Amino acid sequence: MSPAKSDESRDGVPLTNLDASLFDGADATKRDLVDYLDAVSERILPGLRDRPLSVMRVRPGQAPFMQKNVPKYTPDWVRTIQLWAEASHREVSYALCDDRRTLLWFANQRAVEYHATLFRAAELGRPTHLVLDLDPPEGPPEGTGAEGFRQAVGAAKLVRQALADLGLVGGLKTSGAKGVHVFVPIAGTEPDDAAAATRAIAARAAALDPDLATTAYVKAERGGRVFVDSTRAHGATVITAYSPRLRPGVPVSFPVAWSDADDVVPRDFTIRNAAALLGDADPWAAALPEPQPLPADLVAEGHEIPVARVVAMHEGKRRKRAAEKAAEAADD
Repeated sequence: MSPAKSDESRDGVPLTNLDASLFDGADATKRDLVDYLDAVSERILPGLRDRPLSVMRVRPGQAPFMQKNVPKYTPDWVRTIQLWAEASHREVSYALCDDRRTLLWFANQRAVEYHATLFRAAELGRPTHLVLDLDPPEGPPEGTGAEGFRQAVGAAKLVRQALADLGLVGGLKTSGAKGVHVFVPIAGTEPDDAAAATRAIAARAAALDPDLATTAYVKAERGGRVFVDSTRAHGATVITAYSPRLRPGVPVSFPVAWSDADDVVPRDFTIRNAAALLGDADPWAAALPEPQPLPADLVAEGHEIPVARVVAMHEGKRRKRAAEKAAEAADD
């Protein structure tokens, strides 16, 4: 099969099939993706630079897929780092999207979503920020559309209050899906301590309004409340600010001022209008404070809170054993 014809090139990167539809329901072309990422490159790259990168790609006629390991045909000028992946028990070669050229190459590969680690390659494992992910409840009417987003924003304000009580500040952005993220830049913190602090902040936020927010990891236990997810820690990734999402209309993870949070919905920001809305500004850089030390008592408090995934795993095993015993008793 002959290689795809290059429509044009930018920064030495051949760009192909630019007028093809990006994906079903996108209402956008591959050119729209390339143009958008190019327009915001100076603002998205600070969140990607020197961080192991996972991307969500989409190819015509195929289901979207997450790519961590770079393909064999990756140009040698794309910087990479080898990391051990415990889940797959192998070394994975992650890209480091450090410059416009690399970003354009990914865009031409139909990489729509950009998920970066919480740490930089230069300081493996040491997080530069905490992330609280506010996830609306599922199902109509609360978990859909504007109403679900309003709930997520309300829970984010609880996080903001919990942070303020600790003398900390965080920035707010839409996830580009249905919820919001609160980022808290931190300084000189070990991974386990950062994870503990995230759990403590989530617990404090949920305690401010238990009818609105919960830290329950198991969906069946959330009771129509917003999930304050504290599990973004260690090797977890998070969608970077300004990244598009693989959703109808291609929304963008977009910074939102706390004062404006009640007046927006995720679909307000897409690859078609986000660059124009930004103009020359970089609201995400403006929203984030300098790295902050974490209070020792907060870290200690968090170490007393069990890791949500571990609790859910043990609870799942307990329920399975109980069901098996019940089935055995019924057979007797």
